[in-house]
Amino acid sequence: MRRGVIILLAAALALTGVSVAQAGPAHAADTLLSQGKKATAKSIEGAGTPASAAVDGDAGTRWSSERSDPQWLEVDLGAVSTISKVTLNWESAYATGFEIQTSDDESTWTPIYSTTTGPGGVQNLTVSGSGRYVRMYGTQRANGYGYSLWEFQVFGTAGTGGGTGGGTGGGTGGTCETSNAALNQPARASSEENGGTPASAAVDGNAGSRWSSAASDPQWLQVDLGARTAVCSVTIAWETAYAKAFDIQISDTGTGGWTPLYSTTNGTGGTQTLTVNGTGRYLRVNGTQRATPWGYSIYELTVNGTGGNGNGGGGSTGGGTGTGTPLPTSDTPDFGANVAIFDPSMPASTIQTKLDSVFNAQKVNQFGSERDALLFKPGTYNGVYANIGYYTSIAGLGQNPDDVAINGAVTVDAFDGTGNATQNFWRSAENFALTPVGGSERWAVSQAAPFRRVHVKGDLELQPASGGWSSGGYISDTKVDGTVSSGSQQQWYSKDSTIKGWVGGVWNMVFSGVNGAPAQSFPKPPYTVLGSTPVSRDVPYLYLDGSGKYRVFLPSQRTGASGASWAGGPTPGTSVSMNTFYVAKPGDSATKLNQALAQGLNLFFTPGVYHLSETLNVTKAGTVVLGIGLPTLIPDNGVNAMKVADVDGVRVKGILFDAGTVNSAALLTVGTAGNTTSHAGDPVSIQDVFFRIGGAAVGKATSSLVVNSSNTLVDHIWAWRADHGVDGVGWNVNTADNGLTVNGDNVLATGLFVEHYQKYEVLWNGQNGKTIFFQNEMPYDVPNQAAWKSTPNTNGYAAYKVADSVTTHEAWGLGSYAYFASDPTVDSARAFEVPESASGVKFHDLLTISLGNNGTISHVINNVGDVTPSNTTTSTVTSFH
Repeated sequence: MRRGVIILLAAALALTGVSVAQAGPAHAADTLLSQGKKATAKSIEGAGTPASAAVDGDAGTRWSSERSDPQWLEVDLGAVSTISKVTLNWESAYATGFEIQTSDDESTWTPIYSTTTGPGGVQNLTVSGSGRYVRMYGTQRANGYGYSLWEFQVFGTAGTGGGTGGGTGGGTGGTCETSNAALNQPARASSEENGGTPASAAVDGNAGSRWSSAASDPQWLQVDLGARTAVCSVTIAWETAYAKAFDIQISDTGTGGWTPLYSTTNGTGGTQTLTVNGTGRYLRVNGTQRATPWGYSIYELTVNGTGGNGNGGGGSTGGGTGTGTPLPTSDTPDFGANVAIFDPSMPASTIQTKLDSVFNAQKVNQFGSERDALLFKPGTYNGVYANIGYYTSIAGLGQNPDDVAINGAVTVDAFDGTGNATQNFWRSAENFALTPVGGSERWAVSQAAPFRRVHVKGDLELQPASGGWSSGGYISDTKVDGTVSSGSQQQWYSKDSTIKGWVGGVWNMVFSGVNGAPAQSFPKPPYTVLGSTPVSRDVPYLYLDGSGKYRVFLPSQRTGASGASWAGGPTPGTSVSMNTFYVAKPGDSATKLNQALAQGLNLFFTPGVYHLSETLNVTKAGTVVLGIGLPTLIPDNGVNAMKVADVDGVRVKGILFDAGTVNSAALLTVGTAGNTTSHAGDPVSIQDVFFRIGGAAVGKATSSLVVNSSNTLVDHIWAWRADHGVDGVGWNVNTADNGLTVNGDNVLATGLFVEHYQKYEVLWNGQNGKTIFFQNEMPYDVPNQAAWKSTPNTNGYAAYKVADSVTTHEAWGLGSYAYFASDPTVDSARAFEVPESASGVKFHDLLTISLGNNGTISHVINNVGDVTPSNTTTSTVTSFH
């Protein structure tokens, strides 16, 4: 019987009241505590089976997980409560082995029930324990599916107050204070009209900035007060676009359980000061009817609390992002189960067994949830043969590459049996020396597969052994003693490295700061060569010092860079202890991650998938956000995943942002719109950061990366609106306008891969920007020409647009490809669109191509360059302006 039929039969039984196991009676004093509360899970099978479906009181909806062990489903009761019974209403995909666990802080878990012989059906479990958080932790599935629950019910006696600091909270007594509890706190909204009117502008204390929404009803603006607060007054300074009807609401979770504090259908606009009475951590203005044809717009939202702030007399560890018990740190941290650390003293067979185990799980796991990091302590490793699959990072733990010597192979090939490597995404190699068996290393990858800080003591092959196609790629800060052969690689960017020589080239091979690079010769052969990289700063990386302590090295900025930073000795820079990092593990909440940031800690993401119920706010200058093993951040309920303040020196490296099912305005935003502060001496850097819209699940985000801060270094990104996957692919399904929007001045992008977005894929509004290497495919799934026009008279959208207001901009080595599979008659008027009269806007070495003659690009840049040929060859322009 097919699984879908089984599910429908089980649902029918549940809806008619027929149980598949005998349910015992509830205790007379038991109260259902979990229904409608915030629920989270380690994973979900798809958008139709979210965690919330298990606590919605509807026996016809369900949560289901991915097909792996362990998995968990958790409910937040809102306060520490006494637990007396748990009811599990299993779908046919049940657990034979599981625990029921409780926690006060979502960190330390106490089991209150455990079994290895779970029968499925409906299980009524009498338990005894207490906690704010209750979860089912599944350790053994009963069949080949995941875990699935129609309902997860927790009974007992509700606690009071949201924290674990010892107080009950909830009071609103005391004097209404004049301090603004909302000032500069994290804010989000149902929508933002544009990048210049973000939610944060309504709580920034600046009466000249504002939030504005899309022009539709309803819309909301929400602020996180940082801790449960007894609110006594709310002031809204409306712009002309005000609300005729709106509510003021408060919640402990920010995702549900909203209590109205004030409601009106006769809003006056102007400045409204409202007396209210209620307690919670999150407050929102929920607009239900606009007074004008525009959206809703607020200059400032001010929230005042009483002296009794609802934290229960000082108990703050249950809520605030900037208060509470300091999170633990260590310079010898536990990196968790997804990180394997090898020592030279280990038998080679032990190391090989682990490498093979990881590879077998990740070999063809293109859209799975497993994540892995393979780390080698300093020393020599003989007979190591590592095949690197999806979501796997291999790295040395020395301060410099030659500190870790691997004699064997580190290989990426056409593992999926197609003979091609065009989908070898999401993996990395970093910081070791390799003496390859047979004299040649093979790294046959496509996008999102950086090869950094590696010393190859031999040749380097970039195509699969079969000779099939590949579509990479990126090398940086690397030394290759032999020759690099690109073979079938369609395009490649090499930066700040030293090689003996290079052979091969299909469409677009770009080099900056590479000693041993071929001579400039675009388009035949297609080599674009810059003698140096204007500004460069290598990535932060983890290493082990001489005393056995873990540290993170922060390389210095270089100008006019060429060659590897470590070629003449240790990489210049500074080092910080892992004591300054919070080591995040899958299951950590966004609240906890924001608490770490508010404590002034850096973030170190271990491999795994992280769901974010609120935006991660990076506000401290010099903060490092470092990931290993492709940690994946998924924003829930339409929040933006991460925002970086307009400060110096923040470094974000090694993160995959995966859009959530509800549209986010942006996945990652750097800086504040309109701020022109120079950060030339210590810029923000975004490196090996990847964005995905759909593919693994339905995903939606208007913009992926928005850069407002001046002088930002965008070094190797892949922004990808999925053209294939296991779920969430379609013109009206995984919707996304822009991959990269640059508003800041003097921004440098080195290694841009941006594909399949529905409008301008790169939109550059800032002055004096520079791009070295750009690879693009236009969207495959344009349904027809009428659906894809940038103006009524302009077919399609340019892949890379420089705004009309820009007077200076320069770019080298750019390619855009058409493959309009849904309608091969579709045309794009041009691939690159720039101000026609701006002599300071200069482009070098551009190309377009139509893959298999599926659609056309009429011009390369503006109205210059021929239409794409029908035989999958290029149209080129060597210089514009």
